[in-house]
Amino acid sequence: LRSSIVTAKVNCIPISQTQIPNTMESLSQSVTTAIQSPDYARLSVIFTSQWQSLGQGEQRTLASHFIKTAIASPSFFPDAFRSPQIMTVITTTLNHLPPTVENAADNALRQKIFDYKLNEEQDFSTAARILSGLRMEENEGSVYYMPPIERCDVFVKVAECYLEEDLTVEAEGAVTKAGTIIEATGISISAENEVKDERTVTLLLRYKSTYARVLDANRKFLQAAMKYHDLSTAYLHTDAIDADDLLSMLGRAVTCAILSPNSAQRQRVLGLVYKDERLSQLDAMAEFQSHSAVLTKMYLNRIVQKRELEQFESSLADHQKAIMADGLTIVERGVLEHNMVAVSHLYTSIYFTQLGELLGVVDAVKAEKVAAKMISDGSMSGSIDEVEGILRFHPTKAKEESTLLHWDETITSFCVQLNKVTDVVRAN
Repeated sequence: LRSSIVTAKVNCIPISQTQIPNTMESLSQSVTTAIQSPDYARLSVIFTSQWQSLGQGEQRTLASHFIKTAIASPSFFPDAFRSPQIMTVITTTLNHLPPTVENAADNALRQKIFDYKLNEEQDFSTAARILSGLRMEENEGSVYYMPPIERCDVFVKVAECYLEEDLTVEAEGAVTKAGTIIEATGISISAENEVKDERTVTLLLRYKSTYARVLDANRKFLQAAMKYHDLSTAYLHTDAIDADDLLSMLGRAVTCAILSPNSAQRQRVLGLVYKDERLSQLDAMAEFQSHSAVLTKMYLNRIVQKRELEQFESSLADHQKAIMADGLTIVERGVLEHNMVAVSHLYTSIYFTQLGELLGVVDAVKAEKVAAKMISDGSMSGSIDEVEGILRFHPTKAKEESTLLHWDETITSFCVQLNKVTDVVRAN
């Protein structure tokens, strides 16, 4: 009896040792056969019901085998991407990988899925999430090594895809990572930089354009205006970017400058764009037809008419038409504040009823609220007589100094001209 017990114990050891290898070998062969067939249903069964009976190490091994075999197959993709069953299998395997897959096959699979989602389905957010999962390492000895310029390209692509679906938070995170890589590599984006690689130049410009779009989408219009204008002047006298694309960037700079909150820095940006010799060329572009006229009036502190405002607003993107807490859109509020400042250069005091008619976009009550806010935050110097319904403008020190300076320059010019006339008379 004891001998039989010992024999049974000895016999059970090799059985338990050989079962797992045989099971894994069988499953691996089944995966290979199903990919070659292809048999999507069989793959689905393997990675659902049979998958659950495997340990974590075995799952990683089988997941790695599936990805390597599928990538090596010349006919499995892209048709397999159309099967919901296979997409579930792919998701399962990508989430259960060992630290390293031979030849970085998992990265190759992610790239194929990205291309398919982007070009065939236009599913930008899914494409971005797939690509952002790439394993990228700085160690040149790793199969996952990527040069800095390639890693930057990945993050720019991810940001571009997220922007297509207005996922601005995700886009900002991706473009920030791209910027970190660019700063670490020390590559400049300026036109003076000696970058000969056309791919590198294109990537840097895509990064800068994406960054400006992220700022624009997050309604950081002043920063976006500066980035757009900077981009519009980059490589202006080279063939790196088409002239029409540069002009389009200038148009976006004008849009964001107009939408920016009233401030001294905004006035400087308006001046920068106003002095761009290409500004008048925007009139020939349908989407920017009214931009030069509105920007010129804003820079020169002239009143923007309601008709001009409506024409400009019709060209804006949805996020630029957002309605604020006071019931005004972003552009209505911006133009209203500008017109308020412009009126202060023409009047010393004005009734709110008259002001509302002059501004054209609000009534007297809203005009008073906007004036009160601008006075309280220092955007405009003045006081409100609520009893009489009058807004009184107080000239600022800078305005007084500007007036005196202009007067001095006028007197000086007159004296110079008078001296010239005197000299001519004496000479005769």
